[in-house]
Amino acid sequence: MDALADKYDLTFTQDGAHHAFVATWWYEGEKVLLVKPTTFMNDSGRAVRPLMDYYHLDLADVLVVHDDMDMTLGKLRLKAKGYAGGHNGIRSIASHLNTHEFNRLKFGISHPKHSKQAVIDYVLGKFGPDEEDALQMGVNKAVQVFEDFATGDDMATLMNRFN
Repeated sequence: MDALADKYDLTFTQDGAHHAFVATWWYEGEKVLLVKPTTFMNDSGRAVRPLMDYYHLDLADVLVVHDDMDMTLGKLRLKAKGYAGGHNGIRSIASHLNTHEFNRLKFGISHPKHSKQAVIDYVLGKFGPDEEDALQMGVNKAVQVFEDFATGDDMATLMNRFN
């Protein structure tokens, strides 16, 4: 989200009523909302559902981004539906939407390098200098995914192009 905001000079403003920071992005004639929930990650659905209701968004118009420790750093995977797979934020969104059938962009963050390192510390920590290239390549590709999604490309087309 931040990379898109930087590229298009967008500013996030806090929407306390919907538990999120929101930036409005006009892209090729389409109004797109970039949303960063302010809830804890494990409670993301509390932000997603009310925003969808407020803006009268169809499920097909939503693309949820989340991390995935089972994928190497910077690798992306688009999915049109699926289960949470242990990701509590996705579980929360599915619960609030009453479905597992929503678009998602999984962003690989790899596993902690040291087995003693707590997963929470790893997920919330910063990437090291040796990881910067893989991270930036993934972010650049994610920006391309969002641009194509914003122009109306359907998930099947996007999955064929980017997966």
